[in-house]
Amino acid sequence: MLSRSLRTPALRGALSALLPSATASTILPRVSQSLLQTRLLSSEVKQAIDKAVASAPVVLFMKGTPETPQCGFSRTSIQILGLQGLDPTKFTAFNVLEDEELRSGIKEYSDWPTIPQLYVNKEFVGGCDILMQMHKDGSLAEMLSKNKLVVEEDAVDSDVEGQAAKEARATTEQSTGARSKDAKGESS
Repeated sequence: MLSRSLRTPALRGALSALLPSATASTILPRVSQSLLQTRLLSSEVKQAIDKAVASAPVVLFMKGTPETPQCGFSRTSIQILGLQGLDPTKFTAFNVLEDEELRSGIKEYSDWPTIPQLYVNKEFVGGCDILMQMHKDGSLAEMLSKNKLVVEEDAVDSDVEGQAAKEARATTEQSTGARSKDAKGESS
C-alpha cells in the first residue's frame, strides 16, 4: 500500500519538490526501514513503566544495579547521585538487563535512545550526559534540594552512634590536646 501511494503523481511531485533526486525507489527503502525500527509500546509495558516511574521520587533505569553497575554510564550516574547526597530512601533503580521489554520500552517511553535514564518526581530528566552537565552547573543539586530529595545535614547529625563517636573524639582531643587518628584521616 505504501509503495502504491508513493507512485502517485501528486506524492512524486511533493517528494521531488523537497528533494529533486528523490524517487519512490530511493525513498521507499528508507521509509520501510524506519517503519521496521519503530515499535509501538504495548499498553502492558507502558503501564509497568508508569508504575516503575511512580515507585519512588527518584528512579534510575540502568544497566546493572547501584551496587554492581554493568556499564560506565550507569556507574557514573550512580556516582553523581551519591555525590549530590541523594536520600537512599527516596531512590530506586531498575536493571534493564533483566528484561528486554523494559530495556527497549523505556527508550520509547521517554523518546530517549540511551540508558541510563533518570526520572525525578515522574518527570524524565535525561541520561548520563545530561546528569553530568547538571552536576557541573549545579542545577541537579538545586533540583534535588528543592524537591527535598537529599539527606538533610540535621538527619546526619541525629545519628546516635555518629553523635556518640563525635563526642568521644571531642573528649579525646580535649584531654590529649591533639586530634585523634580518625579525625586526621589515619588508621589505628
